Amino acid sequence: MSGGPPRHEAALRVVVVGDRFIPAGYYVDALAEVCGARAGPVRALQWPGTKAEQHAAQQAMEWRGPGAVPAPGEILAAVGEAEVLAVHFAPVSREVLRAAPRLRAVCVARAGLENVDVAEATARGVAVVPVPGRNATAVAELAVGLMLAEARDISRADASVKAGGWRKDFAGPGTEIGGSTIGLIGLGHVGRAFAERMRGFGARLLAYDPYVPDEVPARHGVERADELDTVFRESDVVQLFARLTAETERFVGARHFALMKPTAYFVNTARSRLVDTEALYRALVDRRIAGAGLDVHDREPLAADSPWRSLDNVTITTHYAGDTTTTTLRSARLVAAAVAELAATGRCAAAVNARDLGWV
Repeated sequence: MSGGPPRHEAALRVVVVGDRFIPAGYYVDALAEVCGARAGPVRALQWPGTKAEQHAAQQAMEWRGPGAVPAPGEILAAVGEAEVLAVHFAPVSREVLRAAPRLRAVCVARAGLENVDVAEATARGVAVVPVPGRNATAVAELAVGLMLAEARDISRADASVKAGGWRKDFAGPGTEIGGSTIGLIGLGHVGRAFAERMRGFGARLLAYDPYVPDEVPARHGVERADELDTVFRESDVVQLFARLTAETERFVGARHFALMKPTAYFVNTARSRLVDTEALYRALVDRRIAGAGLDVHDREPLAADSPWRSLDNVTITTHYAGDTTTTTLRSARLVAAAVAELAATGRCAAAVNARDLGWV
């Protein structure tokens, strides 16, 4: 179906499934603005549940795939005539795909596709289209914030004041970012946005990413490291921006933390499963490194008795790096642009299974 010549249609039947992070109305407005008559009729529904429940479901799918969360009856009932299904975190399991015989594309308003059964979609000739880079600036800015919070003990000073104290002594070195070396692991959308935001700090930027050509670090004022070990050994702050793949799962471990300076910090705004978190915990408890800033965690939310809550050299945020109004609006517009491309050309260049569909 999808491997043949492009089909040009005036309109595509679109079903959008909003959630507590990106409401359905955002997609509807973006489709009207970007696609006009090429998107329609549009059917909008909301994935039921609270924000906390939906985040928990997303976490379950990240670990166990889209089948880990039952497909809501509302979605199964709505997709029968859909040609495009637009979602954020809602599950697109085998059951959902089989309920949508006319489906041509699943457009996902994020880079991760853990909530989509890509193999089943490909077998059915359905394109799966993510929107990478949609929250890169938001994540990059939080990465800067976590770095500053750790280097200057901002959150610990704030906690002290609010508890009735006036703390001025901290275990960390109180490092200034200017003149330091900031190591980047991964120089994709987020890493590049981070590098741009570091202009003016006067820091040396050192990046390891074997998948980008030499002109990318050069364009962003970044020195290239040929080995991952170099980043850990030379950096005063290590920023993790890599994508989670079979190759990168738990690829940062005890050996790397042992290479770091005792005055250095580790910041992770990417995925917790990139890191041997037990090794990181031990490095922090033993003061092998100065501290860490973490937005992602193996278990979310942290258990009430989690040992991470008691560490005095970690700044913890609640996996909200990409959760901004700017990101929400941009995500919906990128989905709408993908629908417009499909309507105009019969294909989506960004589909992760484009080659399997015969599009390239």
